[in-house]
Amino acid sequence: MASWRQEGKIAAATETRGVCCWRQDAKMEILVDTLGIGKMRCTLISVLDVKKEIRLQGGQFMSAKKLSIGLRTILAVFTLTLLVTAASAGTIKMLHTFNGTDGDFPTGVVFGPDGNLYGVAVWGGPANYGTVFELTPVDGHWTTKILLAFRKNGDAGIYPNGGLIFDSAGNLYGTTELIGGGTGGAFELSPTADGPWTETILHTFTSSEGLFPQSGLVFDAAGNLYSTTSDDGPNGDGSAFELTFNGSGWTETTIHAFDGTDGSTLKPTSILDASGNLYGTAQTGGAYGKGTVWELTPQVDGSWTETTLYSFTGGRDGANPVMQSGLISDSAGNLYGATQNGGAHGDGTVFELSPLAGGTWGETVLHSFRGRDGSGPQAGLIFDVAGNLYGETFYGGADNDGVVFKLTPGASGSWSETVLHSFHGGDGSNPRYGLVLDAVGNLYGTATNGGHYGDGTVFEITP
Repeated sequence: MASWRQEGKIAAATETRGVCCWRQDAKMEILVDTLGIGKMRCTLISVLDVKKEIRLQGGQFMSAKKLSIGLRTILAVFTLTLLVTAASAGTIKMLHTFNGTDGDFPTGVVFGPDGNLYGVAVWGGPANYGTVFELTPVDGHWTTKILLAFRKNGDAGIYPNGGLIFDSAGNLYGTTELIGGGTGGAFELSPTADGPWTETILHTFTSSEGLFPQSGLVFDAAGNLYSTTSDDGPNGDGSAFELTFNGSGWTETTIHAFDGTDGSTLKPTSILDASGNLYGTAQTGGAYGKGTVWELTPQVDGSWTETTLYSFTGGRDGANPVMQSGLISDSAGNLYGATQNGGAHGDGTVFELSPLAGGTWGETVLHSFRGRDGSGPQAGLIFDVAGNLYGETFYGGADNDGVVFKLTPGASGSWSETVLHSFHGGDGSNPRYGLVLDAVGNLYGTATNGGHYGDGTVFEITP
């Protein structure tokens, strides 16, 4: 991949794909794909990963989809370069392809208690500020219903990012990156007897608490909600927070303010263990500036103590933990995750962190990506009942549109990787929000781009 930046104009690469940076009120990196002679596709890379740099005056995001129309008319024809990749081992089925009116840039799915799939799209809908959607299986296919379309002049916030969770009563919870004056918030969606869902704002963040939440929420056993903000807060590097229901509303408590030395750029959803400790990752910061894994432990006086479990060096151990669905744990208390960069080939890693004597933690790299088997993972992992790990990468594979992969543990502690599917654009591209499993072992997820209209897809993969 070739990439560089130029002020006020387009820079392009003479390969199958490249990166160009366009700056004018805003900064953004755009992935440029050649789709054939004289055809190209432009996609904003990690639109919500550049934080303030891509916000226009007034706090609105620049839509890469709109920009790509103009870019296609001025970019030169690229030279086609073939890529070598491993064969795919799974079977994919597209459940839905977004067309903009129902959503754009979907951010993962979860199963509801009714067996339907629920998710959010960052953009799209009538006002292009994002949607909450439901997919229902009917006679071998899936129908799509929009539960909520976000509107800027409403109270629902805009640009949902980070996925959804259910409570035991069937209500949905999530976050929006902007709300009110542009700060971000947490929301609840509740089904009604006559069909429509009603939305309630649980909290609107202030600069002193932290801004622009891009993580999903997690419940503890008492029904409190936890997550992180990606920016600002007392030290300017984001914060971890708790939302507690007080009988009539929700109260926010900042339980830790990050300062860069313990992490910065907090985006993945955190996890809780049985003792109520909160674990998560920071994309940057730490001892080497390449990200951290952290733990927050509740104290008897109501405060929380932060411990940095691991600081990535940016070398073979990996760099920049993934931006979504950060960590999972096994029954022994080991933590598993992925990094976007670093590793033996610079294309990211899958890692395990294990507690050691004396309270320290040790890291083991389970797999280093090398491009043809995946590159730049941006979502966390899931386990199946047999102990296999599944995940996805944003780039790499046959067409550099990303892959879904499986890691199988060996008897000697080694892990072997299988590419289950390599995306090619028509079935989606750039998956980045993680996977879910059904009862029979099928995988479900979203591709943020690609599909029939270029606005992303929901897919099912049978391993």
